[in-house]
This record gives sequence, C-alpha cells and structure tokens, in this order.
Amino acid sequence: MSSSCFLSPSPLSPSTTTTSLVRFNPTKCKALSVSGDYSCFQVKGLTYRPPGTENNLLNDVNFSLHEKSLGLIFGRSGSGKTTLLQLLAGLVKPTSGSIHIQKYDKDGIPNQAPELLPPERVGIVFQFPERYFLADTVLEEVTFGWPRQKGSAQVKEQLALRLQRAITSVGMNGISLDEDPHALSGGYKRRLALAIQLVQVPDLLILDEPLAGLDWKARADVVKLLKHLKKELTLLVVSHDLKELSNLVDRSWRMEMGGILKEEPLPI
Repeated sequence: MSSSCFLSPSPLSPSTTTTSLVRFNPTKCKALSVSGDYSCFQVKGLTYRPPGTENNLLNDVNFSLHEKSLGLIFGRSGSGKTTLLQLLAGLVKPTSGSIHIQKYDKDGIPNQAPELLPPERVGIVFQFPERYFLADTVLEEVTFGWPRQKGSAQVKEQLALRLQRAITSVGMNGISLDEDPHALSGGYKRRLALAIQLVQVPDLLILDEPLAGLDWKARADVVKLLKHLKKELTLLVVSHDLKELSNLVDRSWRMEMGGILKEEPLPI
C-alpha cells in the first residue's frame, strides 16, 4: 500500500488495496489494511457561520475517511450538505475547525504531524456540472484551466499523460476530443466532468448528487465508474440515491437540520 493517502504521485496507477466496512473514531482513522502505513482525511470541529448572520450553518462537524474509500453524506435538503462540500473544497472559509491529512503507521499510531489539505488538491463535481461547460470541444473543456504560458517539453509531456490517464479512467477513450461537450449523452457529460477534475490529480474528489438527472443506464454507468475510481482515489459523495450507491459505501453520515453531522448506516 502507498505510504500516503492522497499525495501519491500516480493516483491512477493499479492498486492492491482492499477495503471493507470499518467503524471509525471521528478523530482517529483505523487502517483498512494492515500491510503498511496509511493516511486519513480528517475534519475536526468544523463550524461555519456566514458573515453578518447569527446562526451557524454547520456545527462542530467531525469525521474521518480512510484513503481509497468512499464516504457518503445524506440528509434533508437545506441541512448543510452542500455548504460542507464548499468548505472542504476551499470555496468558503470555515469559522473554526480544521481540514487535514493525518498519516498513521500500521498499528494506527500517528507517525507525523497532520498536514493541512490545500484547496487546490481537492476536486469537486457539482450537481449538473454539464451546465457549466464553456468550451466547444472535449479537449478544450478538459484543459480549460491549464496554464497558457509556454512550458518546457517535460511539463507538456506530464500534462499530456495526465490528460490521457483521466480520459482513460472515466472510460472516454472512444470519444473524439473534438466532440462538442454539449452534444454528449447525459452519462458521458458526467464522465467528462469527472475527467476535468481527475486531470488535476486531486487528493480528495468530492461529488454532489452524481446520479441526478440521469436515466437508468447512465446512472448504472456512473455507479460502475465510481467503483473503479474508488480503487485509486478517496471519494466523498453527497446523494439521495442511497440504494444505488450502497454497495460502494465504506462510511456514511446523516446531516441533520442545523448542520449537525452524525455517523449512521444507510437507511435502505
């Protein structure tokens, strides 16, 4: 197993990690495999109150997620789920609390100080991401945020390899890079949105309602894709589609009204 949960130099390389359902202490992440060191994504005491308001949208949120696993957050609309995702992605700054990576040895003992998780190392795919496509081709859409200044041949080669890995990982090898993103099917639009994030090699990939608005075939394809991605990445999903995702979930939490997060098995 890799010695780092999120900082692997090749997160899309073959993995030998096996996972199973494990109960975690909110502040300590037990290993899913005893083969070596491991890391966990951890949130401690996260609170958020919008400027100029009197009420918190999130209250003392604590949870941890083992590397190469899938966590799912569910709950009523308006409870604070999307706000939490925005905080984790660095789009909003928390009022208090921390978001970091903690490394452990095989015995579950921290072996170094926790590292803050920088926002640029988090990928996020919002609900209906295809509404935000801007480019005229798949290639332009995937590379839209890339630096435009001239780079060395080595940098260009690295970018090309990352692009190829991302396209392959989401199963879009058969799609022309000259295709209009808006002309793709619903399922392939969702795959493209994932590829856009994967090409940045994120430490944590967040998905907000990844099955929303898709027909049954596209939903099944996305579930299969998430099963594949989970072998290489750490995934955090917000969804109401609990039954379809249940077989992929390693940990689950309910967000209650008032922004209170509690670990709870899926109600299916």
